[in-house]
Amino acid sequence: MTENKTALILSAHAADFVWRCGGAIALHEKLGYKVTIACMSYGERGESAKLWKQSEMTLEKVKSNRKSEAEKAAKALNAHNIIFFDLGDYPLEIDKEAKLKIVDLIRSIQPNFMMSHSKYDQYNTDHMLMTKIAIETRMIAQAWGHNPGEKVLGAPQLYLFEPHQTEQMGWRPNVFLDITEVWDNKRKAIECMEGQHHLWNYYTNLAENRANHFRRNSGGMAGGRVAKYAEAFESMYPVCKDEL
Repeated sequence: MTENKTALILSAHAADFVWRCGGAIALHEKLGYKVTIACMSYGERGESAKLWKQSEMTLEKVKSNRKSEAEKAAKALNAHNIIFFDLGDYPLEIDKEAKLKIVDLIRSIQPNFMMSHSKYDQYNTDHMLMTKIAIETRMIAQAWGHNPGEKVLGAPQLYLFEPHQTEQMGWRPNVFLDITEVWDNKRKAIECMEGQHHLWNYYTNLAENRANHFRRNSGGMAGGRVAKYAEAFESMYPVCKDEL
């Protein structure tokens, strides 16, 4: 059991954390971390097509539905907390006030690691804005001159989770995480996202493919750990070690 460790997931939309790092959330909760998920929007305009096809649908109904789905998914992953900023989507806009609220959240949590989207996503600019803000707010949280007297942030790694249509985003995974023991949690969380049913099997298949990469890079048939499901990430900052 790991004591007093925390993690922060910065998710542009309410479903992003489920597809892209649900296994990491469930696994680290099992390891004793307290994982907080911060959703900037509900994905109400751009990621809720199934709901908008229903008659007499309204923006508030869509938001309520997506919020409920995300809360159920977070519960399935045993997440410590889920927060909704309700900043809108398509486009997501994060002004100075919202940015400083994220800084406050980072400082209050003091995460051991953070997660957000790929640096580039030509299909969804909300995603790459989120990571731009993640990098910027991490920097501000480290500044001694920002709200002097508060505990400043150290140097948590920022892991960039896998985008959709990976090969077009310039995203290069250098971390593979075995999520086999918490796969059932992730699959339950995936099935909470009823508004995006078309992605359920896609992300199941992706987890199986990444497990193949985990096996290959952990030693394969020469002693690597057998993994059935995995997630991949790109680390944003250098890794500091005492030995290799």
